[in-house]
Amino acid sequence: MSRKVLPYPLTNSQKFLAWGAYLLGRWVPRTIRMRLEDRSGLVQRGKLPQAIYCMWHNRLALALTAYYRFAKPITPARGLAVMVSASRDGTLLAAVLERFGVVPVRGSSSRRGEQALLELVGWAERGYDLGITPDGPRGPRYEIQDGVLWLAQLTGLPIFPCSYDVHWHIRVKSWDRFIIPLPFSTCVFRVGPPIRLPRVITLDEFEKIREDLKGLMMSLGAE
Repeated sequence: MSRKVLPYPLTNSQKFLAWGAYLLGRWVPRTIRMRLEDRSGLVQRGKLPQAIYCMWHNRLALALTAYYRFAKPITPARGLAVMVSASRDGTLLAAVLERFGVVPVRGSSSRRGEQALLELVGWAERGYDLGITPDGPRGPRYEIQDGVLWLAQLTGLPIFPCSYDVHWHIRVKSWDRFIIPLPFSTCVFRVGPPIRLPRVITLDEFEKIREDLKGLMMSLGAE
């Protein structure tokens, strides 16, 4: 039997950083004017099914804000579990998410990937929404990896592609050119129509859905 791989633990310095990031993460979004562009039509009708929310890695900064503003009022009793890298950097993000009441599931393509997918399936069975970055945690940028598609097959949940454009921001010199929204900016948050994957599917059909999902997400916001 293979030994389970554990994520890196939280250090004392990361605990302080997590609290600082949490406080900043609560203040900055409150200053941002966010408008919803609902191409799915489901948010505006107030009928959101349990789903996998899919967003580019470089747009994570406002992902949780959008979820709490637009999805949580419709499904207040539903929890959220998201995949977070099992790396040391991911440990800090996981600590911040926990302070927001989100369940972080640690894993990536290179570390705890299969374990994390199975854990996410478990949270889906408990009725949670799921969140994942299809090109994370290390890229290539704007390329759909297998994880989100496998997750949709295993859970039977629809994928809701999401993205946004924010007026004032700065870019980090990282592989994904991460976007940091500036206070008092304006944001247009877009939700696309849901995509479902059958449990049994051919390789050609799988790749076609990958291309469709990428095209849809690029149209929602990618620069």
